[in-house]
Amino acid sequence: MTAPDMNAPIRKIAATLTATIAGGALTACVGSFDPQTDAASPVAPRVQALVDANREYPRWAEFPRSTEPLPEPMAIAARVNTLRVTGGSLAGEVSRIDWQTSGDPIAFAAELQARVDSVPVAPVTAQTQAEMEAFLQRARERGRAPPPIQRR
Repeated sequence: MTAPDMNAPIRKIAATLTATIAGGALTACVGSFDPQTDAASPVAPRVQALVDANREYPRWAEFPRSTEPLPEPMAIAARVNTLRVTGGSLAGEVSRIDWQTSGDPIAFAAELQARVDSVPVAPVTAQTQAEMEAFLQRARERGRAPPPIQRR
């Protein structure tokens, strides 16, 4: 007998045991799907009345209808075709991207930094950045603990 043949009974026993345990666990949960109200409880009549009143699920007729008309099938087909064309052009653009850096990572970072630095920053943006820094500094100052109090 080879090694794979010896493991076959173990797998069958494990599968049977797993199925038996899963079946037992499911039958243990059956009682929770049909709960009974304790008749001796003082709130039992109110609970049973609420359960009986809300036992039915809403019907489709009770849901509000949409006021917007459904689009025509030709309009939907046109949108789908537009998405297909757009997706195809996007896939073409993505295929042309060189996703691997081929060279020195420090030179690549310097090139990117130069590209970012070449775009001028609006004065409002710089002012906002300075205002944020000042606000953070004021918040840090307020967040410092006060000096200890002399207790004597």
